Amino acid sequence: MNDYITRIADDALYVSAELRQVSTARKNAALTALADLLVKHSTELKAENARDIAYARETGLEASLVDRLTISDKVIQSMSKAALEIAALPDPVGEVVEGRTLASGIRLTKVRAPLGVVALIYESRPNVTIDVGALCLKSGNAAILRGGKEAIHSNRALTKIFHEALATQKIPAAAVQLIEKTERSLIVDLVKCTRQIDLVVPRGGEALIQFVTENSLIPVVKHDKGVCNIYIEKDAPLAMAENIVINAKTQRPGVCNTAECLLIHKEWPHGAALLQALQAKGVTLHSDAGGIQDFEAIGVQVQPFLNDLGFGHEYLSLDIGVRMVDNLDEAVKHILEYGSKHSEAIITQNMPLAQKFIDALDSAAVFVNASTRFHDGGEFGLGAEVGIATGKLHVRGPMGLKDLTTTRYIAMGHGEIRN
Repeated sequence: MNDYITRIADDALYVSAELRQVSTARKNAALTALADLLVKHSTELKAENARDIAYARETGLEASLVDRLTISDKVIQSMSKAALEIAALPDPVGEVVEGRTLASGIRLTKVRAPLGVVALIYESRPNVTIDVGALCLKSGNAAILRGGKEAIHSNRALTKIFHEALATQKIPAAAVQLIEKTERSLIVDLVKCTRQIDLVVPRGGEALIQFVTENSLIPVVKHDKGVCNIYIEKDAPLAMAENIVINAKTQRPGVCNTAECLLIHKEWPHGAALLQALQAKGVTLHSDAGGIQDFEAIGVQVQPFLNDLGFGHEYLSLDIGVRMVDNLDEAVKHILEYGSKHSEAIITQNMPLAQKFIDALDSAAVFVNASTRFHDGGEFGLGAEVGIATGKLHVRGPMGLKDLTTTRYIAMGHGEIRN
């Protein structure tokens, strides 16, 4: 085991015992200070981020990752706002889930408690350093953060700001630690620290998530790719469909809740108008041979899939898969075959049909007449998110404060013994 990783993991374990005792008022005060300090140090923060951006462009990093890497004034304001929103949320630690008095006379209470130590392994997204650090602090967990080498200067600067905020409440800096060495081999050591770390969360590309899952001896919550689908029923209003689809595809194409496939009922009369509106926004449409013929029949040019990629591909760019379907059942079958159980949407005025769509799918979020871009911790009122979990244990969708806790029992007696 690497000594560097062992020291970080040990420090996190020791500080987790102290974090369980930090009052809500102190945690909130540290988060409020963090919000102020992010704005105060914005110039230095953007300067460090510029170093990462320059490196990313030199090394040919994908445009979607460069977008996620960039710290603008808007991103700084968003991180600051998230810290304040997390501070304003109820503290889950100590919340009574249930309680009763047993026949023995013992008062048994089930309460929420921190997981302990959470390790997050992520790529490009430096805002995650603040979001996850803040969520872990509020939920009483120690955080170990391992960002990618493409964001190292940004993550160092953000961690320094976080430590300054922690110091205002005399909370140890080890509450939020950044692994500053970027060798990938260190991840293998990190995910084998079973004595110190309680949960590992990989957040990034498919290769990273697979690597972590294959090597971890610690429970993993995966935040996997988002192959998000939108189905347009034959009764969908054109204006609504156009607004939703254009927003879901173009508002920020490089993130996991962007639409990657559009399924259109073959009897919907506005298919050509919608697809032409997408093309006018710079979106390239892709389909298989049958789909290309279907869309040519209504006067829309559609391209073959890039490099033989099929409907299950996450583009993270201004590209989208398109397909005509006969009915809702065929749309559901397509989603079950090609989707990633992240986000799906239906656009229709037929609410019983919408309910059938909801019931037939088991994705982390299903939207009716709304953009998939709303699948986000901040938009869902969670302040921020560790990520969007696509698995089923122990959390689905945006992973927020309560999802960073477990439960335990407190038994209060008066000298009772068991016969």
